[in-house]
Amino acid sequence: VTYAKRLQDAILPSEKAMTALLPEHFMLYKPKDIVSGDFYWMDKIENKILFAACDCTGHGVPGAMVSVICNGALNRSVREFKLTDPGKILDKTRELIVAEFEKSDENVNDGMDAALCSLSLNEKETTLEYAGAHNPLWLIRNESDDIEEIKADKQPIGKYDNPQPYTTHQVKLNEGDTIYIFSDGYVDQFGGDRGKKLKAKNMRTIFQQAAQLEVEEQSQFLETEFLKWKADEEQRDEVCVIGTKIL
Repeated sequence: VTYAKRLQDAILPSEKAMTALLPEHFMLYKPKDIVSGDFYWMDKIENKILFAACDCTGHGVPGAMVSVICNGALNRSVREFKLTDPGKILDKTRELIVAEFEKSDENVNDGMDAALCSLSLNEKETTLEYAGAHNPLWLIRNESDDIEEIKADKQPIGKYDNPQPYTTHQVKLNEGDTIYIFSDGYVDQFGGDRGKKLKAKNMRTIFQQAAQLEVEEQSQFLETEFLKWKADEEQRDEVCVIGTKIL
């Protein structure tokens, strides 16, 4: 399993590669076990920077095996099929994942949830395109603590009855705006005084506080608050949070 972690780490973008594309960013990545069903992903096509927070079915070893297939499908969607629109990338990724699992004689319904962003950078403006499967995007504008939420489509990236095309949302960004994408491991963690889930209201408060800090301090702050909430409870699921500030 420890060697499997080395293999899984090899498919994740390095901190150096992420910093080259997103100079003001942070990653909070906390597997539940040694290997993880969550993963983060990044690529660059022409002037578009693509990055995603992904949450595969299950966790531990089964989740990690699914993550390899899902990561490969994302790579193919962008590199082989030359897609840059987030909704179309998720459409193709779903198609590839379903085709891969349908090779089995078993009825395999695994897949993933994801939040996928595309940043188009030029001298005049920065445009964000986002598509999501269950996992939303949070945006905090410069000099504000209000969270603007862009909702995800309520369908997984995998086998699903009556699947619909994923929606691509487009937003103009300004210098100093901060965007967050994440899996559900943070919000679903049990803890607090009564051993209940953290839930979105508490998570919003924590992220609003984090947004007032420098980007390099936010990861530590979010992890500290997570551990404070978790206390003696077992970690419920993987945690994956990506935050980046627009320069």
